[in-house]
Amino acid sequence: MTQRVPVIERIMGANDRLAADNRARLDAAGVFSLNFLASPGAGKTSLVEQTVSRLAGRLRLAVIDGDIATSIDADRAAAAGATAVQIAERVGDRDNVIEHVGSARTPAELVALLEVARARMHPGQGELELTMPAGPVRQGVITGKRCALLWQVLTSGFRELGFHAVGDDAFEQMVLARIVEPTSKADSVRVLEEIGVEHASLRTMFRSLKRCQARGYRDTLAAACYEHASTAGDLSLVLYDVTTLYFEAEDEDDLRKVGYSKERRVDPQIVVGLLVDRAGFPLEIGCYEGNKAETATIIPIVKAFQKRHSIEDMVVVADAGMLSSSNLRELDEANLRFIVGSKVTKAPKDLASHFRWHGDAFTDGQIIDTLTPKHAGRKGENDPLVKAEPGWEPGEHPGSWRAVWAYSAKRAARDAKTLTLQENRAKAVVAGEKAARTPRFVKTSNGSRTLDEASLARARRLEGLKGYVTNIPAEVMPAGEVIGSYHELWHVEQSFRMSKTDLRARPMFNHTRDAIEAHLTVVFTALALSREVQSRSGLAIRNVIRQLRPLRSATIAINAATQTFAPQVPPAQQAILDALKNHALSD
Repeated sequence: MTQRVPVIERIMGANDRLAADNRARLDAAGVFSLNFLASPGAGKTSLVEQTVSRLAGRLRLAVIDGDIATSIDADRAAAAGATAVQIAERVGDRDNVIEHVGSARTPAELVALLEVARARMHPGQGELELTMPAGPVRQGVITGKRCALLWQVLTSGFRELGFHAVGDDAFEQMVLARIVEPTSKADSVRVLEEIGVEHASLRTMFRSLKRCQARGYRDTLAAACYEHASTAGDLSLVLYDVTTLYFEAEDEDDLRKVGYSKERRVDPQIVVGLLVDRAGFPLEIGCYEGNKAETATIIPIVKAFQKRHSIEDMVVVADAGMLSSSNLRELDEANLRFIVGSKVTKAPKDLASHFRWHGDAFTDGQIIDTLTPKHAGRKGENDPLVKAEPGWEPGEHPGSWRAVWAYSAKRAARDAKTLTLQENRAKAVVAGEKAARTPRFVKTSNGSRTLDEASLARARRLEGLKGYVTNIPAEVMPAGEVIGSYHELWHVEQSFRMSKTDLRARPMFNHTRDAIEAHLTVVFTALALSREVQSRSGLAIRNVIRQLRPLRSATIAINAATQTFAPQVPPAQQAILDALKNHALSD
């Protein structure tokens, strides 16, 4: 009688899971693997020997032997992949072999044969025995591995940017470790050890952070950044923006406070302001209380930059969040020119003449150069009864700034879609279909909610418009250049993204103001070097690290000799090194 026994779990289930994990890891690394399974004596090792022998020199090969009793099979596989050592002469585009020195089947034999070949290439030093050494050659031992190429790129860049002026090796190591793998200061030691770099102790690194504040490292680094940017680029225009970094803490203190969060969080945070050149290279960084208004951050950091470098003429570009009458007045009084985004709600007053004479009609790409009041609530100096828009002149229009408005059909379509979604949300709240805080276009009167159709109609009228406010006359900077300069702000936004993602700028393990400021100095320095590597290589810094980090040199000790072997550099990685070398970053 046959009885069916249900299998609750495969006997080799655990092994299958490990095998699946191994396959996934090999696939992710781009490794093609072959697994030979057979009974003893079936010829597995012979098959491996033939495979290695026929593919040696054409592919990079590795053999994993599962025999835990002896090394016979492993030795046979290694012998099949012997390395030939030859003395050759380059003639034209070909190598003419002068002498075959021998074939190495182990690292020890390779080191010995290389020494014999070097001696043969330099005759006149006595009789040379071109055979293997008479004494026993011990097994070569790998005594160290090092990401020398990556480390050379980073240290060279650090020096070229002038950051070595701080004279602190521990600080430099913390900065470079953050670029290689952003992690905590304590874990930086592990990163440096993994890439084979001799490093300071963790205690020395923490002392370096204290020195960073006490000795004003940020001032020295900011001066180096300015020197590099002024030499390599154009500092007639700088870009400014702010972001917020939150802390997973319950209590506020003098610096970490709850405020408006870019990430829509309610945790204590700090506000960070960043000033960069038009290519996104950082020039100045500032740290402010978490509840400080964005508009209150731009003046301190711009004035500090202006004073530090004795700058008299410069254009500052910022988004609409920095637009306040006091900010613009202070920038103007400091003899600085500015371009800031305008709020679309200002369009009806700024474009009153256009709406009177042309209605809501705009053409794609249309630009209107007009005036905007310096102070909200003040009467404008542009007369809507006059069809032509007035050209802004500081002497003729003391109560106004220059305003440039542009219309884009693509922006209009995007705005229309957004307004439709907001309208539908407002209707759902009015109808009681959705319980939510009062959204846009919903007005409340005597406890009842209705759709604010007047506000919706005004918003529809302004679809596709984008405004810019400046104190630069049209003869100095045409309207198109004003708009183009403002759109360079994506560079500072990209720098913030790099800081938050690639460099993990959020100071998770710092609690005091000095520690937070020192952390931001490390991030500021790492950002500057990352932007420079990215600019010169044409690749994102994470991509550069990912491609160069696996290239490791190996140091092998055999008998009393030590030999360091450079890694084989594939064409893609060599192209990166060549690009950096051509820009003198890794010479």
